[in-house]
Amino acid sequence: MSNATLTYVILAACGVLALGAWLGLVVVPAVTAYSRLWERLAAFVLSLYVLLAGALLGAAIGGAIVYFWIT
Repeated sequence: MSNATLTYVILAACGVLALGAWLGLVVVPAVTAYSRLWERLAAFVLSLYVLLAGALLGAAIGGAIVYFWIT
């Protein structure tokens, strides 16, 4: 197995683990807290919004680290 393949496998495993953690720790409690369908959908959409905001923040921080590391 090459180094690139190993890197891709590790990234995929981390992505699956992070997605599972988000589902188990954020989505399931948010959705089960409500009884109506529209409330559950709203909770899911808002938790997705929080996930994307966190991913964007992490990408920005990572990009800044790489930028300042190179320059």
